[in-house]
Amino acid sequence: MAEQTHVLFVEDDDVIREATQLALERDGFAVTAMPDGLSGLEAFRANRPDIALLDVMVPGLDGVSLCRRIRDESTVPVIMLSARADSIDVVLGLEAGADDYVTKPFDGAVLVARIRAVLRRFGHAGGGQAEADDSAVDGGMLTFGDLEVDTEGMEVRRAGQPVGLTPTEMRLLLEFSSAPGTVLSRDKLLERVWDYGWGGDTRVVDVHVQRLRTKIGQDRIETVRGFGYKLKA
Repeated sequence: MAEQTHVLFVEDDDVIREATQLALERDGFAVTAMPDGLSGLEAFRANRPDIALLDVMVPGLDGVSLCRRIRDESTVPVIMLSARADSIDVVLGLEAGADDYVTKPFDGAVLVARIRAVLRRFGHAGGGQAEADDSAVDGGMLTFGDLEVDTEGMEVRRAGQPVGLTPTEMRLLLEFSSAPGTVLSRDKLLERVWDYGWGGDTRVVDVHVQRLRTKIGQDRIETVRGFGYKLKA
């Protein structure tokens, strides 16, 4: 029997926390639910979950700060929960290292779909079954100036020094490096990297591009205004 995927869920609202935990468990996930950021951090360190689901506004240690602490220690996927789609907290969460976000109130089926989409990108299947990632660029070493991308070893070097990327950042770079000089729209990147089968918030793309630029060079990825982004060959 396949091992269950372990979700860390941090949410201070008792009703939402309990209802969401039950819904996730019905879908085959193992869930550790915590009411505040400090207990969430302790649970993360003790259990090393497969994915973290963090509400932005939790007491003790807010969700953005908790995300940042988790990202300092791990590349485990993180999804933020925010009460407002236009909230600055969404951007702050993504800048802190979150891979995606879901707006509250959310439909349980949508939340599960987003969790599974993130897990597929990280080599897990929702409900705990391992799944091969078939979207990586074919093997080889790609070179762009001082940037080297090893598409087999999933390693990146800049000027000979290793560059630490999260799996989402790596997948984003692989998409760019598979077609250098080609403009990729935000919608196409949402589909290919975030596995969105529906319209999504392009802020997710923009923030991740900015994070990637800080690691591989600000001028390596060019903005093509009105169309998207491209990697300079």
